[in-house]
Amino acid sequence: MSLFSDNIRALRVKHKISQEKLAENLSITRGRYVKYEDGTSEAPYDILKKIALYFHTSIDLLLSVDIRKINIENLIKLEGNRLILPIQVDNFGENYIEIVSQRAKAGYLNGYADPEYIESLQQVSLPFLGPGKHRGFPVEGDSMPPHEDGSIIIGRYVERLGEVMDGKTYILITKNEGMVYKRLNKNKKNSLVLESDNSFYPNYEVKASDILEIWEYECNIGRSDKKQQLSETESMKELLLQVKREVMEIKNNTANT
Repeated sequence: MSLFSDNIRALRVKHKISQEKLAENLSITRGRYVKYEDGTSEAPYDILKKIALYFHTSIDLLLSVDIRKINIENLIKLEGNRLILPIQVDNFGENYIEIVSQRAKAGYLNGYADPEYIESLQQVSLPFLGPGKHRGFPVEGDSMPPHEDGSIIIGRYVERLGEVMDGKTYILITKNEGMVYKRLNKNKKNSLVLESDNSFYPNYEVKASDILEIWEYECNIGRSDKKQQLSETESMKELLLQVKREVMEIKNNTANT
């Protein structure tokens, strides 16, 4: 037996469908379906996809989560049944925001589509953010000033790559790079260019096929009250103004002598 076998049996029983009827809807024989439910045979991808679509759920859910232990009705179904996001609300009906702490960050790549993992994260409520699914992610390093190491970026889930706007900042979850916070540009059809606001860090590309999740920046939760340093552009402007003032002063002194 397997988790997948238990899940499809539980779903079939919940929807009061016979094995024969379900097999017919999947365009396979009852004997073939029974092997999947008994765990004596593994379903190929095309059948996994058909079962997921039939029950309006995700392949991730069928393969990795015991659906008998969660409330399926309390999940967001995303485009193409690619993954699921659990919804939890406070006493005022506002969606809770899960916070991925530094400690929990390491497990996020494996747990981002697992309701049990997501529900184990710390939660806050920020009603002013408005509609959409939001989540908090930790900032590391100094590549995106003024956001400092240890801050939390709150992002709104982006369902489609086409919603990404050039020049805006996003939290990106990728297979190879993990979790990063960058400014994005769609310079190529099948990839994104990731830019750091700190020019010390070079730009690089990520293929669309490598992207697991995209979260658009909404707000920052920080703890530092350190005085913000001037950016490189502002520093250059200040330097040029100082030079201009000195030149004017020299001209005035020359004119008076």
